[in-house]
Amino acid sequence: MYVRQLYCTHALNHILKTRHRIIKHNAKLKATQPKEVPDNMRDQGWARPKVLILVPFRHSAMLIVDTMLKLMQDPAEKLMVGHRKRFFSEFGDESDDEDKPEKSADFQELFAGNIDENFRIGLSIQRKVVRLYTDFYSSDIIITSALGIRTIIGAQGDRKRDFDFLSSVEVAIMDQADVFMMQNWDHVRHIFEHMNLMPKKLHDTDISRVRWWSVNDKAKLYRQSLFFSNSLFPELNCLMRMFCHNYAGLLKYQRSVASGSSLQITANTYQKFERVTSMSASSESDDRFKYFVDMILPGVVRNTKGHVAIFVSSYFDFVRLRNHFKKNSVDYVQLCEYTTNADISRNRSYFFHGSAAILLMTERYYFYKRHTLRGIHQLVFYQLPRYGSFYCQLANMLSLDADPRDVRKIHTLYSKTDATRLAQVLGTKQTKKVCSSSRLVHIVE
Repeated sequence: MYVRQLYCTHALNHILKTRHRIIKHNAKLKATQPKEVPDNMRDQGWARPKVLILVPFRHSAMLIVDTMLKLMQDPAEKLMVGHRKRFFSEFGDESDDEDKPEKSADFQELFAGNIDENFRIGLSIQRKVVRLYTDFYSSDIIITSALGIRTIIGAQGDRKRDFDFLSSVEVAIMDQADVFMMQNWDHVRHIFEHMNLMPKKLHDTDISRVRWWSVNDKAKLYRQSLFFSNSLFPELNCLMRMFCHNYAGLLKYQRSVASGSSLQITANTYQKFERVTSMSASSESDDRFKYFVDMILPGVVRNTKGHVAIFVSSYFDFVRLRNHFKKNSVDYVQLCEYTTNADISRNRSYFFHGSAAILLMTERYYFYKRHTLRGIHQLVFYQLPRYGSFYCQLANMLSLDADPRDVRKIHTLYSKTDATRLAQVLGTKQTKKVCSSSRLVHIVE
């Protein structure tokens, strides 16, 4: 909430100050009527939109607009808002679910309200007037999901595509960046690839007022990019390295995790963390798969008691393991983001009653569903989850059908590139010790 208020204040401040400067220069130019516009009065870009805000859900966009309207409201003057009723009707709460006590607090907070992932809206900002649903080329701020704007940008070869409205973005904000990893990160990359490029057409542009850095195709060096995320992850680091080139440099702040989520486990567990070594980041996926197939899977298959759940963070790794299971006739059922509700119910039942020995599931499935999975006696993390809370939530499911005296096993594979994920589970201090240790196996009881 406080972060949202801060970046909304920053965005409005930027828009209103820029607008004031343009109005001031318009008056001076009208009074003096110079032959050429002085350099210090070049105050515009190729297109009007100056602020782009990326958020994952309609509900997030509604909270942003609501925050902005409250910030602009002056008790002494009435704020005129165009299409207010339509906006809150289309972006308001469409959830028909009551609060479910079996769902975690973070799930209920994240998925409150309208969780549609395909939306976009333009805002025109003046001191006393806010217009919603303005055309992008008449907007000061664009609030959108990654999918919502990707459908406009299109792909190479598409006959109808447009991204000129991104040519003069001066402040790019991405809130809840971690959630985009659960949607489609390629859309995010595609958006930043097409930001601050030279426009293909002029859209009512006064060329004499365009700043020289935009004329010289240097706008990307002056764009401020703000990212807010539950945690730092490699894909976000890569995005900043490839597409954020501000001349003032880069600042990262990552909070230290004093105590990881493993301390919140109430089940009687034996936790084994096993490091997978790789020569390079590009070969890590192959090395992890080979290590799992050679060293971990044989023991899982030989376990005649079954009830083994395997958690896979990446969908591509999931497909790879699923194909291997099919090829080698491994007894398993699956839960992924593409599994139908009917299949989910059936597969959960098969696993709980022992009709299937192994449950193979993806992080994205658990992210969106958060089902309580009964019948787990052993838990294997093929890779640590992006959300540390998932580790303890799944670990605590081990005690649902167990004698309190029984010790349940959690086997986790990790690599040095998983340090951020490991810190959420073990804490920052303990993670540094584990990653710098020469030992490949660490036990927590």
